[in-house]
Amino acid sequence: MGTIRIVSGTGTGPTPTAAYDAALAAAGVHNYNLITLSSVIPANATIEVGVDVPDLGPAGQGLYVVEAEATTDSGEAAAAIGWAREPEGPGIFYEVSGTDEQAVQNDVRAGLEAGRDLREWSFVEDNLVIETTAATDGEYASAIVLAVYGDSHALV
Repeated sequence: MGTIRIVSGTGTGPTPTAAYDAALAAAGVHNYNLITLSSVIPANATIEVGVDVPDLGPAGQGLYVVEAEATTDSGEAAAAIGWAREPEGPGIFYEVSGTDEQAVQNDVRAGLEAGRDLREWSFVEDNLVIETTAATDGEYASAIVLAVYGDSHALV
């Protein structure tokens, strides 16, 4: 397995989709079709946090991701991904979105604990990335956190 990049961003726009697209642009992945995965980290994957996204391939290709996304037209939007893994081994992501940063953080931690209890792995690493934003008058706001698996893939 190669690299999994944890990226995040926020954006605003006149519609929910425009705000989401702006958040994807802020994260550097707006030119790809996202393919959502469940939340298992392959053994030997390298995880990079908060890096600039390099060229992952031609626009329009598919990009495998675990995604947390929240969009709102009033109040706060919060999205988070947490992860736990064995040293040099497999692990789990847990993604949560909502309208309250503390509640989202609490849910990620509770979800990771439940996921650890389901597996007979020796978890030693525990991390969390959260992104928050707030809507302004007449605009939608989106917050996203993505775990991006490797480079893009042709869809056709």
